[in-house]
Amino acid sequence: QVQLLESGGGSVQAGGSLRLSCAASGYIYKYMGWFRQAPGKEREGVAGISPSGGFIYYSDSVKGRFTISRDNAKNTVYLQMNSLKPEDTAVYYCAASSDWGSSGALVEANYNYWGQGTQVTVSS
Repeated sequence: QVQLLESGGGSVQAGGSLRLSCAASGYIYKYMGWFRQAPGKEREGVAGISPSGGFIYYSDSVKGRFTISRDNAKNTVYLQMNSLKPEDTAVYYCAASSDWGSSGALVEANYNYWGQGTQVTVSS
């Protein structure tokens, strides 16, 4: 059974930074991603990273501000979030995929397992 456990969420003022972590256990899938869901909105893909870290994708809304990385020795994926904005407020989810397929890293349907989510709140 794959388990994903996020940590690192919290409250921060606009312009601040947070780093989310996702610790994976069980059968380790190769492709990892971060998604978020704001109140009243659909869940959206934020970032994805391939097994070796050689392929990384970001949504336009976070490109240049967020950085996804992974430490395979620790089975952990990170999301460094800088220059946070109030519109970044959401529950952030870590997800694992056996294969992104042709539709890519930011598509929810491509992911098999999900963490429970961690709240990020950015105040103005």
